[in-house]
Parts: sequence; C-alpha cells; structure tokens
Amino acid sequence: MKKTDFIYKTIQLVLFIVLTACCLGILLLDERVYHLVASDPSFRILGVLLWLALGFSFVFIYRDFQYFSNSRKDFWELDYAVHSDPLSGLANRFSCDVMIEKYLDKPIPENLGCIMFDLTNIHDTNKHYGHIQGNQLIRDFSNILHLASTNMCFVGRNGGNKFLALFEDGNSYQMDSFLKKLDQMVQSYNQDPANRLRIEYRCGTAFHEGEEVKTITDLIALSNRRIVRQDQREGQPI
Repeated sequence: MKKTDFIYKTIQLVLFIVLTACCLGILLLDERVYHLVASDPSFRILGVLLWLALGFSFVFIYRDFQYFSNSRKDFWELDYAVHSDPLSGLANRFSCDVMIEKYLDKPIPENLGCIMFDLTNIHDTNKHYGHIQGNQLIRDFSNILHLASTNMCFVGRNGGNKFLALFEDGNSYQMDSFLKKLDQMVQSYNQDPANRLRIEYRCGTAFHEGEEVKTITDLIALSNRRIVRQDQREGQPI
C-alpha cells in the first residue's frame, strides 16, 4: 500500500467512526426516530442493512491497515537484509559502496575523512578457537565500532576482517577523538575477564584537507597504506 493509500484509508476510517457515532446519536437521542424504526419493519430492515454495510466497511478498512502494517514491516526487513551485514550488524559491503559512489566522478570535499580497520587476529582466532569464536570476535568489535561512531561517522564492514569509517563533515580532531574513544573501549573489552579473546586491530587514517588526493578511491587507498598497529598509532599524521 502506498502512503497516499494509507491516507485515504485513514480518512475512510475517520468518516466511518463519525458516521457510526451520528447514527447512534440520532437513534438514541431522537425518540421519534427510535419509535419509527421500532414500529416500521421496513425501517428495521433498512437499519440492519446500514449496520451490515458499516460493519463490512470496518472489516475491509481494518484488513487494509493490517496489510499496510505487514507490508511496511516486510519493507524494513528487506531493507535491513540488503544494507546490513548479517554477522556484524553494521552496514555491509553494498552500503559501503553506495557511500563511496556518492563521491565518484567528482571532486571530494575538503572535510571528508576516512579510516580503514583490519581486525588482525581473526585468522589466528579461527585457527585455534574455531569460526564460532571468530564470528563472535567480529560481532564484538563491530559493536564497539558502532558505539564509538554514534553521531560521528558512517561505519561498515567492507568484507572479511576489514571495516570502513567515513567522516562526511568531519575534521582531524573529530577523527582523533573517535580513535581515542575506540581505543579506550577496546582496552576495556580486553581487560574484562569475561571476554575469553582479545581484540587486536590496525587502522589507517586519511583526511582530505592537506592531502594530495583528488578522488574518494585515492583517499581510501591512502588510509589503507597507513594502516599501522594499535600500539604504534600515536603520533600518526591524520
């Protein structure tokens, strides 16, 4: 059901309620009408037919509302399946490509920044502890990325152990704050005795302002070349 159809059905429902209220009001408040309906069989039949028509109208309108509600739910589930990575819950590769395509074939703005992440110990985790634990490590790191990036930037899983953070209206201070927040959350995770595995990652940053890059692909490639270990990141130029 389209949005306009939903509006029409809402108007129908309102009119139905108003009409029903008016009929009940006339029938109960006007004694002449009440006695006329009660004494004349033809009016009783007409009243029954009217109530049946109103009842069927309500049923059809209610079914349309149910259909609209289910359709909207199906749409959001499909949208989530198309744009979200089922393992991490972050935006998937397709969503990352959509974000990147916004800046293809045109000059990129000065306030555009990019951070690429590698979850470096995922291979060893899969090898020594199994893929179930490896998948859990991806989910945990993804959750931390999501929490650290709230209201700051776009984050997505770009495939495998790689993740992308894109700052569309950012600055070097904002990117640095995001990385510090992420480091603190990862350290807290690694120090928690309840977590069997540690999160180990590398990242590389690139901010368009002050860099000799012209395209979004150049910016991402630069951040990929700058990927360094977590304990080497202090002092890295952004």
